[in-house]
Amino acid sequence: MTKVLCALSVSVDGYITGRDPAAGRGLGDGGTLFDWYFDGDTPSRVFEGFRLSAASARVFDDLAARIGAVVAGRTTYDDSEGFGGGSPHPGAPLVLLSHRPVPGRPGGTTIEDAVATARSLSNGKDIGLQGGATVTAALERGLVDELILHQVPVLLGAGRPFFRALPHHIRLRLIEAIPAPGVTHLHYAVHNDSVHNDSVHNDSVHNDSVHNEAGAGTK
Repeated sequence: MTKVLCALSVSVDGYITGRDPAAGRGLGDGGTLFDWYFDGDTPSRVFEGFRLSAASARVFDDLAARIGAVVAGRTTYDDSEGFGGGSPHPGAPLVLLSHRPVPGRPGGTTIEDAVATARSLSNGKDIGLQGGATVTAALERGLVDELILHQVPVLLGAGRPFFRALPHHIRLRLIEAIPAPGVTHLHYAVHNDSVHNDSVHNDSVHNDSVHNEAGAGTK
């Protein structure tokens, strides 16, 4: 079954870019988030030019080999200068989540539409999400099955966060934690039933509050 996952490099304080990311500036001053791509002796089997530590290569390549399509938002797309007309993944087509479509680029205006399009292009493989706003929208809709945080031991102090504000709690289960030179790979399963349960719980708390206030008014 096709799964939806997000695997991004992130600082300890939760940023996936540095300050002032933009077209021509990439991730701003956050390039250190990707030093682990090139600091090892093991070539990636999927991404040409990447040389990782043995531990990171296993995690990185296993994840990369699962991806059949990628969904990215317009901010990520523009900051990356359209990925040179291609995709952030060498073997997976890009689907653009945006109200400003790019001619010839498959896309969708909602996260549900974008994921559905990606699923149709993935040849039965998994779907990768790129960008904090995109993964947050997918989490809010209960569409994400796995989260992988490639946590780099640095405090960037500013930048774009991995996660935006969510209207409810989302519970995770740690699958594995792999320490490696310059990065720790944290792999989580997402409990999507918690999205519904927390929403029901919040509604119940609200209703109880309304009931108590109404009761207090009759005393």
